[in-house]
Amino acid sequence: MISQNGTIETLDGSRRRIRFQRHLRHPVDRVWRAITDPHEIEAWLARAEVDLRPSGRVALEWLNTDENGQRYEGAAMTGTITRLEPPRLIEYDSDVHGKLTWELEPVGGETTLTFTCVIELDDQQAQENRSGWHIHLDFLADFLDDGTRVDWPNWPRERWAELRERYEASMRPIS
Repeated sequence: MISQNGTIETLDGSRRRIRFQRHLRHPVDRVWRAITDPHEIEAWLARAEVDLRPSGRVALEWLNTDENGQRYEGAAMTGTITRLEPPRLIEYDSDVHGKLTWELEPVGGETTLTFTCVIELDDQQAQENRSGWHIHLDFLADFLDDGTRVDWPNWPRERWAELRERYEASMRPIS
């Protein structure tokens, strides 16, 4: 059984590998479209521009806001596609979120998605980053399952805060 929770591995110094695996009840081609088509990406992740070719540009602009309706600092990212093997793998190096890899494996008529983020972060930042990717992957599953598009100004901040607290608590020593 695949856990919905991501893992964090320290690679060297402050570089971390954040990794998720998700089983999605959709064929690879459908999931591929959801992770590479800008209109579909906006439903669950961010406003997107994707030049889907090797060395193509990827730009993401997160649309979620804080409790005051303000956009978060650092809410945009640009990157370059470093690996592209449609419809199974896309990887890009980005200026804000490190190296992002999306791998799709067919399982019958469904898909196992493995998402990896390699980035320099301290422990707390890594837990926040893991919480963010966790909720976005939940949004992806909802979008694929029933077409739910996130209402970005009213996104579920409380859910992200719960995930962050749970992940941070898993780091605390037991006394």
